[in-house]
Amino acid sequence: MKILIINGPNLNLLGTREPDTYGNKKFEDYFVDLQLKFGEVELSYFQSNIEGEIIDELHRAVGEFDGVVLNAAAYTHTSVGIGDAVKAIEVPVVEVHISNTHSREEFRHKSFIAPVAKGVILGFGLQSYDLAIQSFINSKK
Repeated sequence: MKILIINGPNLNLLGTREPDTYGNKKFEDYFVDLQLKFGEVELSYFQSNIEGEIIDELHRAVGEFDGVVLNAAAYTHTSVGIGDAVKAIEVPVVEVHISNTHSREEFRHKSFIAPVAKGVILGFGLQSYDLAIQSFINSKK
């Protein structure tokens, strides 16, 4: 099984950005933990602060990956384009968020991705990624 993790804007700052909300671990370090935990899964990772690059990466996932774990960050609430890209591809996408977006500012309550995603996991810190990966593994059993 091959799973692609895509992180959106400002997630390259994990570990230093608002640690009370996002924790103090860099995603690259956490990615190593995920690779060790899910050794039976081939994991790939992509991060961009640029909306079009995220869309391009979703398009590239077709035929290459069995699933995508997508944390589009702030683009979740603003990007019709990313939502359309998720809808356009046949690869299942699970939307994840580190924080519980529904307990934050009102503008974070709307997702353009959720209606076209396989599922949504939020509010469990970095463990949200574990849960998304596990959902793909469980669906293959």
